[in-house]
Amino acid sequence: MIKDSKVERQPDAKPPSSSPCYLDDADPAYQGYLVRDEVLEILNELLEAERAGAKVARTMAKAGGGPVGDALAELAVDEARCCAMLARHVKRLQAEPSQRTGGFKNKVLALGSADDRLRLLNRGQEWVVRKLKDALPRISDESLHHDLVEMLEVHENNIRRCDDLIHPSAGR
Repeated sequence: MIKDSKVERQPDAKPPSSSPCYLDDADPAYQGYLVRDEVLEILNELLEAERAGAKVARTMAKAGGGPVGDALAELAVDEARCCAMLARHVKRLQAEPSQRTGGFKNKVLALGSADDRLRLLNRGQEWVVRKLKDALPRISDESLHHDLVEMLEVHENNIRRCDDLIHPSAGR
């Protein structure tokens, strides 16, 4: 047997065609990660949803007042912060952020009661959480991954806060 510093092989064996150390050079899709266009699609979809959520929360905060209004105003700030972060990452990936607002805004504001609006707003927050949980394992960009994890945590906290507004006697 011929001993190589990396591989032990038979005398007539061919050297390996590729080395595992080149895996970092492989296409992200080969490793199970989303490619740039897929990442951009998700970021813009989330951006449109966050923009809708910010507008809904801001409108509801103005109409609500009191502790509910204050909580919704804070939620609107969180949504706007997420919009800015998503747009920044889209630009960093050398693309233009979507300027659209998701149709969710009109669905929520069309509801008659404040409680129904709050419930649907919370379901929208839950949709974002599901979308993030699905995408995060497939995001290879460390900076983007970190920011999306923070976004996930913000949305999970906002869901709990909205649940407390919907069911104040449940007391968490």
